[in-house]
Amino acid sequence: MSTTITARPGTPFIEITREFAAPPSAIMRAHTDPELIVRWLGPHGMEMEIVEFDARSGGGYDYLHRDERGEYRFRGVYHTVSADRIVQTFEFLGAPGDVTLDSMALTDLGGRTRMVTHSVFPSVEARNAALESGMSRGITESYERLDKVLAD
Repeated sequence: MSTTITARPGTPFIEITREFAAPPSAIMRAHTDPELIVRWLGPHGMEMEIVEFDARSGGGYDYLHRDERGEYRFRGVYHTVSADRIVQTFEFLGAPGDVTLDSMALTDLGGRTRMVTHSVFPSVEARNAALESGMSRGITESYERLDKVLAD
């Protein structure tokens, strides 16, 4: 499956579209079950450690990724978690204060799922910095890893 990442020039938004060969319930479980999320979230070669993970409306998360170059910490708050939607904040602690508001929606395609995520950055500059940091690679490789988790 291919991942489409759209970042229109001059806007503080990113849209990510991806289809998976699994029903929405499996995609949602992969995003809300800490035992599954550590198996797929992050680029190839990264290990993930969960500090906090409470995937419910009003809950929050705090985790880090590690590789030979160092640690990368992320945190946020879940505003909405339902059967087909997650709305959350997202902050990379390497760029403190550049908090995004992310919404993920799942569409049932009859045994397959289309996932669309919208991210709103505080500025065009913050969005561009995230893209330049290798965010696209992390997203694409995470979803490749998620495909493998879903196949198990």
